[in-house]
Amino acid sequence: MELAKHFIRTNIEPEWMVLCLLPVLPPELRLIIQIDGGKLMSSDINELYRRVIYRNNTLTDLLTTSRSTPGELVMCQEKLVQEAVDTLLDNGIRRQPMRDGHNKVYKSFSDVIEGKEGRFCETLLGKRVDYSGRSVIVVGSSLSLH
Repeated sequence: MELAKHFIRTNIEPEWMVLCLLPVLPPELRLIIQIDGGKLMSSDINELYRRVIYRNNTLTDLLTTSRSTPGELVMCQEKLVQEAVDTLLDNGIRRQPMRDGHNKVYKSFSDVIEGKEGRFCETLLGKRVDYSGRSVIVVGSSLSLH
């Protein structure tokens, strides 16, 4: 209830918090590299996108090919699609994080952009400039979101 009151006070529309389209990183940020012997090595994000696409295609097939698909099966598949999207955006937000065959945790979208080696710090904030000072950039806890 407090959240709803906050939305009303600040003129924030709840729809703004729902993704209708899934952002797709450009190919340069989710590389596929050919290694010795012709084998391909892919970034973790590609595997997470593949999982979303596979589960969404399965849901689409359930909805289009058979009119008599049980509602429980459709709901279960919708949950699997949502889980795949959640894992893509932030691996580990649900239960255990998704891991590869070597028990290594997949790097999700949030892992790629956050932190010292993240996309923002690395490319946007990490530019070297002559005759410049050094400082730490921190989040202002008193700032409001707009």
